[in-house]
Amino acid sequence: MIEVIVCTNRKGSNSGRVANIILESLKNEGQKAQLLDLSEVDWGELNTHQYGEENRPESMKPLIDRINKADGLYMICPEYNGSYPGVVKTFIDYWSYPTSFEKRPVCFTGLGGVFGGLRPVEHLQQVFGYRNAFIFPERVFLQNVWSVLDKEGKITDALMSDLLSQQVTNFVKFIDGIKYSGLHANLHLNPEGGKADA
Repeated sequence: MIEVIVCTNRKGSNSGRVANIILESLKNEGQKAQLLDLSEVDWGELNTHQYGEENRPESMKPLIDRINKADGLYMICPEYNGSYPGVVKTFIDYWSYPTSFEKRPVCFTGLGGVFGGLRPVEHLQQVFGYRNAFIFPERVFLQNVWSVLDKEGKITDALMSDLLSQQVTNFVKFIDGIKYSGLHANLHLNPEGGKADA
């Protein structure tokens, strides 16, 4: 299962609309994929003790379980104040280490104004690189995203649409290659973070 993560808790966001395009494309590629939309998370229950599994709120556990079992993570990230939204950092800080990160394929699509979300994607890549994820190198940056999405949630710019389609296709191949090599996270780690018995 590929988790398509909407990296903002803003309701009705452009990130969510782009994520739905990617989700549909993945399914057209024959992939199992689902949306993990941070706007649907109950943030009111969360506390400041996210560092360590013993402090993890019950509502967060099934989401982290999805991350820990994912074949790949597809991060759809807008630019907020020159970086990624704080809510995605809060979410990431609840994840398990090393299970959630290490050797897990991660893909990035940025969206924003003239730079198309370049800064938040690069900041997120630093986090995932530090935690030894497999970072897919083909990033897509949707410039002036509000002007290229129509009312039906389709991308009207042919080049951007083609880049997204290519990213989806090649990320699937990237995941398959990592699995074939025997390096994928799910082949080495159990949910508790130890080595698998296989």
